[in-house]
Amino acid sequence: MAVAHRAIRAEDKAARRAAILDAAARLLRDDPGRVANVADVARAAGVAKGTVYLYFPGKEDLLLALHERNVERFFETLCARLDALAPLSTDAVLAVVRAHVVDDALFLPLAARCLGVMQQAIEPALVDAFRGRMAKRLERAGEGLERHFAVKAGEGVALLRRSFALIVGLWQLAPVAERRAANPGEPDELRFALAAEVDAALSVLWRGAMAPTSARHPRQAR
Repeated sequence: MAVAHRAIRAEDKAARRAAILDAAARLLRDDPGRVANVADVARAAGVAKGTVYLYFPGKEDLLLALHERNVERFFETLCARLDALAPLSTDAVLAVVRAHVVDDALFLPLAARCLGVMQQAIEPALVDAFRGRMAKRLERAGEGLERHFAVKAGEGVALLRRSFALIVGLWQLAPVAERRAANPGEPDELRFALAAEVDAALSVLWRGAMAPTSARHPRQAR
């Protein structure tokens, strides 16, 4: 295996870090039931094991960074829609949630793992920094929701939190539901498909919390 030279420039370091995260993501997608170790990720990225440690103190830190990259992509897409001048429907917002959170095979498993290990396996300062960045993303997206819909100040963030909790809860039940669906003797009430169930639950939650401010775009309202 050819090991790349050490990155010096900031853009080279950013590219090396992204390559390591890409390698970790590939390994997780290839074998979702196994969490690759640092040596596996280093081989997949074409770098030395020590290089990985230059960017991530440990495996859990790497997984948290990968999770945050997924989170960042979701919020970037959502906020781009919220910052646009065109009116926005709840269906359009939920489509972003579906594409980035539910349909991405890595998002929910990584989210659940990171939430479970952050306190035990990751340096508290890194956890605090992650939470601070998350708070800013939530605040920006929440304010965008409040601009587009008849939602009270602060309720946009609350709606996003509740949606995430709902999705994670359904995802945790999904393996049980899938096993039961494979058994013809199980009652229909115990079977569900995750994507369809999330769509139905979020539609009820969001439509109950939101209403268009007017037929005009809210920025044009007087």
